[in-house]
Amino acid sequence: MTVWQEHINNLMKDGLCWDAAVLSIAQQQFLAAHQGGILAKLTKPEIQALLGRNRENLLTQGLTLGGLKCLVIRDNLYTDAHQYSMDLRTKLYRDNGESCTRAITVVLVNSVCLILIGQKGIQGGTLNMKAFEMAHYITTCANKHVQ
Repeated sequence: MTVWQEHINNLMKDGLCWDAAVLSIAQQQFLAAHQGGILAKLTKPEIQALLGRNRENLLTQGLTLGGLKCLVIRDNLYTDAHQYSMDLRTKLYRDNGESCTRAITVVLVNSVCLILIGQKGIQGGTLNMKAFEMAHYITTCANKHVQ
């Protein structure tokens, strides 16, 4: 098991996340994803749209992640004023016969992109806190290896 897969497993433990993935920013590819989750089905064009520098289309057209349509709530992925983060919300969809939406947080940290999708009812702020905690942990670990 890779260290990135261990991070994904840790993110999933407390039940706040419905799905999670780690992407390489430079290669724009998977490093790890929750097994059986929709983020494991992310396509190269979806990754490129999420991480690309053309942000205008995301704001006007939204994007898909693993085929799930999403709306952009806040896009500060390439601005450090908001810790390189992005808030999304899934469009209304059917889950086990029930209509629902889910909060999504995307955070850039060092050379990776974390994507977290919350369980039904988990608010974006709660998901942001979880993502920023993991980002801090990754940064701390990376700094220890450099020293």
